[in-house]
Amino acid sequence: QVKLVESGGGLVQPGGSLRLSCAASGFTFSSYTMNWYRQTPGKEREWVGSITSAGTIINYANSVKGRFTISRDNAKSTLYLQMNSLKPEDTAVYYCATYALNSRGGSWGQGTQVTVSS
Repeated sequence: QVKLVESGGGLVQPGGSLRLSCAASGFTFSSYTMNWYRQTPGKEREWVGSITSAGTIINYANSVKGRFTISRDNAKSTLYLQMNSLKPEDTAVYYCATYALNSRGGSWGQGTQVTVSS
């Protein structure tokens, strides 16, 4: 049973920071590239970034590059997203997932709400 539990969201002012966590279980976390996605109601899910299994290759969407940092702790089966210089357009529910989960569907976590507002 794949389980993904996102946490760390909240309400922050523009320019603020948050660190999101994704606790994973039910699969071999250390063998998978992991991704962060975000979604606003009425819009398609957006890919935020990815990190390969050993953390050696990290990619980001242009919209967050330079502001967000993805990391992982394979010993804890946990994925992180450090978000700095937050903008109102970063407001969304943030999810962690494998590529397969995004493409084929499955056991999405509950997500964590990030709201950036004055």
